[in-house]
Order: sequence, then structure tokens, then C-alpha cells
Amino acid sequence: MASTQEMPIFVRTFDMLTWLLPITNNFPRAHRHTATKRLLDAAFDLREHLEAANHRMGAERMAFLRLADEDLDNLRLYLRLAARWDWFKAGQYEHVARMMAEIGRLLGGWIKVTHS
Repeated sequence: MASTQEMPIFVRTFDMLTWLLPITNNFPRAHRHTATKRLLDAAFDLREHLEAANHRMGAERMAFLRLADEDLDNLRLYLRLAARWDWFKAGQYEHVARMMAEIGRLLGGWIKVTHS
């Protein structure tokens, strides 16, 4: 397997985290320990499960890729909720939705190759 620096999914998830963390500082304080924490936990869990998958082979890799896929679904949910509650400034949700779509395509490709 190529190094994590060379794999696009690692670059994209790193970019997503570096974009998302400062954005959440503007979310309402009342929700920092609930919704915002869940959102950030899902984002970090996604990255960590991808890292774990990269260090494994076969069925073990697939198990971590499936966990990452669940994390991505949770992250999408929390981002949609934040958008519904108007926690994003104009254009921010569209930007992060494009990031999620690209990460989803990359993850889906990795799952497909691993499953074969």
C-alpha cells in the first residue's frame, strides 16, 4: 500500500479536518458539548479508521473500511443538521458537502478494491 501522504483519501480527510475544526468554533456554545462534539468525533473517527485500515490487510482492512463508511454517514448527518440549524455561513455547507462527496467516492473505491 502506498504511504498515507500519497493516497488521495488521506489528503482529502486531512483537508476536511483542517477546514472543519475552525468552522466549528463559530457554532453555538450551547451545543459545543453535544452536536458539535459528535460532529468532530465522527470526523476524527473517520480519519482514524482509515489509518487503521491502511495498516491492515484482507478482512481486517475491510472491517475498518466499513467503520469508516459508518463514520462518513454520521458525519454527513451532523453536517446536514448544522446546515438546517443555520450554523454555516453562506457557501460553507456546499463546500463541505463537496468534500464529503469526494471522500465518499474515494472510500467507495477503496472498499470495492479491497472486497474484490
